[in-house]
Amino acid sequence: MNWVVWSFDVKLEQVKAFERAYGPDGEWEQLFRRAPGYAGTELRRETDRRAHYLTIDRWHTRADYERFKEAFAGQYQMLDVRCSRMTESESKVGDFETTTEETGSGRL
Repeated sequence: MNWVVWSFDVKLEQVKAFERAYGPDGEWEQLFRRAPGYAGTELRRETDRRAHYLTIDRWHTRADYERFKEAFAGQYQMLDVRCSRMTESESKVGDFETTTEETGSGRL
């Protein structure tokens, strides 16, 4: 499993719109669902900062995510530009993968 994690500081007046766009059944999830290998998105809000969020996009493999980015580059870019108006800042935290301990192959 591959996780793509992003961090966002959202403009206070855009919090509800951001949650709609990035949350369950939001515009991002609708786009991701069109690609093979997509496994879901989580939206998390920081408890101490109301307008700070993480998104965690799950893909079966990193290759699935890479194929998605290639196949849907135009739609991704248009949505990203439109949604960037909701945020003060956006940064990619990183791409993460399942560890051997999680898959069971690293056990004694």
